[in-house]
Amino acid sequence: MTWTPLIASTGSPDRCARHPWALTLTGVLLALFSTLAFGQDAPPPTIDKGDTAWMMVCTILVIVMAVPGLALFYGGMVRAKNMLSVLMQVFVVFSLLTVLWVIYGYSVAFSGSNMWIGGFERLFLAGINADSQAATFSDGVMIPEYVFIAFQCTFAAITPCLIVGSFAERMKFSAVLVFMIIWFTFSYLPIARMVWYGEGFLFQKGALDFAGGTVVHINAGIAGIVGSFMLGKRLGYGTTAMPPHNLPLVMIGASLLWVGWFGFNVGSNLEANAFSGLVFLNTFIATAAAVCAWAFAEWMIRGTPTMLGGASGAIAGLVIITPACGFVGPMGAIALGVIAGLVCLWAVSWLKHAAGYDDSLDVFGVHCVGGILGAILTGVFVSEGLGGTGIDDYSMGGQVATQALGVGITVVWSAVVAFIAYKIADMTVGLRVSEDQEREGLDTAEHGERAYSN
Repeated sequence: MTWTPLIASTGSPDRCARHPWALTLTGVLLALFSTLAFGQDAPPPTIDKGDTAWMMVCTILVIVMAVPGLALFYGGMVRAKNMLSVLMQVFVVFSLLTVLWVIYGYSVAFSGSNMWIGGFERLFLAGINADSQAATFSDGVMIPEYVFIAFQCTFAAITPCLIVGSFAERMKFSAVLVFMIIWFTFSYLPIARMVWYGEGFLFQKGALDFAGGTVVHINAGIAGIVGSFMLGKRLGYGTTAMPPHNLPLVMIGASLLWVGWFGFNVGSNLEANAFSGLVFLNTFIATAAAVCAWAFAEWMIRGTPTMLGGASGAIAGLVIITPACGFVGPMGAIALGVIAGLVCLWAVSWLKHAAGYDDSLDVFGVHCVGGILGAILTGVFVSEGLGGTGIDDYSMGGQVATQALGVGITVVWSAVVAFIAYKIADMTVGLRVSEDQEREGLDTAEHGERAYSN
């Protein structure tokens, strides 16, 4: 018999075969039930050592994205007096949410049958041991569930870290932690379930998100813009120059993000196979195209191409290809990269100025805008006529509408939760440091250290 995971039956086989979170351990139970009910022989599920090793490597790569990649990228863009505060926020938030993920996050996101929120049967990883298995996309081939949990954990831990860039240089460290716990629990976990879990609402609707356009980037970007408005502008914003204090660190951080993103996207296939090669190539070339688009557009508009622009273009390209990397062809990936470079440049320059908000490190302009573009355009470039992989019963208008539904729900959900979380943090510990502390710098005011001795 053919071993088919239970969750895959909720969507078309073609779409589910290319969706990273379409499988759960219930597939094992279905196989056993089929064998008992129909007397057919089913090959026993086995742990594939190659896939297991690959998923461990991908997990490590995503950790590299956060620490040190994201931390250095953000740290280099702030002023020297706030360098350590950003490093500390990313480092500790990533660590804190890793712990929360294994305590209750995995259970809430990936157990139970509710389409909006999970159950508590996996609380404290109850019932999971070294023999527990999680399905890949090949019949009867598995990876250890512990490895699957660790890989999922990196997504859950890095997503809130992205928000740090929006309120950098002015938010209390204690407020950051309070906000992150609430937002992770009530925004990240439900959105991840809706989009990636087989019984989730948006998965059932047919929304395509291979590696996190809605779950990660739109989700974090909206929380960032809400925070930018609620905290207000930095002292001197708009009148005092606030250039990045260390552009080489920005370049190093962006490069580590690019490298680590292969684990982020390619690992979402859960296997090391031929299809992973398409995801790998798409991630590679979309990023390169976005760097070129941003740099050349900046050159034409401002007269000089900048290193900060090139690094920002790379992140924009990585963001836009994230939801689409398993659905588009290489030429579609290049098109998406060019679009990301141009539109995100517009967002962090004209749109930011017109709206008058202080998103310190352009989380909204790059992650949210790029994520929205990627999510919507996945519905376009998945078309086989445009070189995409195609899906069953495909209609470009219908799929774009489904993608837009996913974007809309994510935007509203994240915004509401973020607003409440910021309010709770403000009422409990206070959101913003004092003016004197902000002028002094958060490194010494909040952490009693300095990044540089001189």
